[in-house]
Amino acid sequence: MNEKLEQLLSHLDTFLPKPLTPEQWELSTAFRWRRRDSIFGSIGFLQAVKHVSDISFEDLKNIDRQRDAIRDNTKHFIEKKPANNILLTGARGTGKSSLIKASLHEFASQGLRLVEVEKEHLADLADITELLAERPERFIIFCDDLSFEEGESGYKAMKSALDGSVSAQVDNILIYATSNRRHLLPEHMKDNEGYMHSDDGEIHPGEVVEEKISLSERFGLWLSFYPPKQDEYLIIIAHWLRHFGLSDAQIEAARAEALVWALERGSRSGRVAWQFAKHWAGSRA
Repeated sequence: MNEKLEQLLSHLDTFLPKPLTPEQWELSTAFRWRRRDSIFGSIGFLQAVKHVSDISFEDLKNIDRQRDAIRDNTKHFIEKKPANNILLTGARGTGKSSLIKASLHEFASQGLRLVEVEKEHLADLADITELLAERPERFIIFCDDLSFEEGESGYKAMKSALDGSVSAQVDNILIYATSNRRHLLPEHMKDNEGYMHSDDGEIHPGEVVEEKISLSERFGLWLSFYPPKQDEYLIIIAHWLRHFGLSDAQIEAARAEALVWALERGSRSGRVAWQFAKHWAGSRA
């Protein structure tokens, strides 16, 4: 009987996610929170990232103010000084996620670690926090392209993780999130119907609007991003073309095509510049 039970447990063990080994904790700088379905239900676990982005702060052009703010905040966090959770919002492809990855590149050797959590797994934030709280490393929980629809469970989990929970905030964890929406929830004209203006000039904001801004206000630092101007866009392209080994003459020859490339895509951004640089450098290799 005991032998059969051991065989059954051994069989079940093959379907359960394995916890990180001491070696994985030591050698890995980035992790993802994953979920796996089993006969016991959906189980969450940390998975080490094998190939981590090597983008640096020096690679990110024309966002100096945002770069300095996130670098200083992360440096304070590493040094165990007071530091804020950060919400990075604005136009797509302007360097929001890249700045967070660059922070890891800059401070990984000093004990910084990154844990990427997808929006649909934000309900697990309390479990993730409990898992990381006793570790000696300093962790940034990274939530990319964050936005919510009405009633999503992750919304309340995020609010609690930031500062609304009965438990104290964990000293070795910060949350850095990116979003195209500053208030993280869709806003509708009807939401403004809750605003009342009394005769004495006092304004009473509607509860719907208050709820929609309550999450973003829990981030201590907001960084806004905007599309680059034409000359800034060309500077970004020149940086990446130089990175790929092209000469100044080749970079100058790419200017006109770079502008057409942006026009066809309907936007100028760091991402568009990177994509053009790969295309141009690759076609001339």
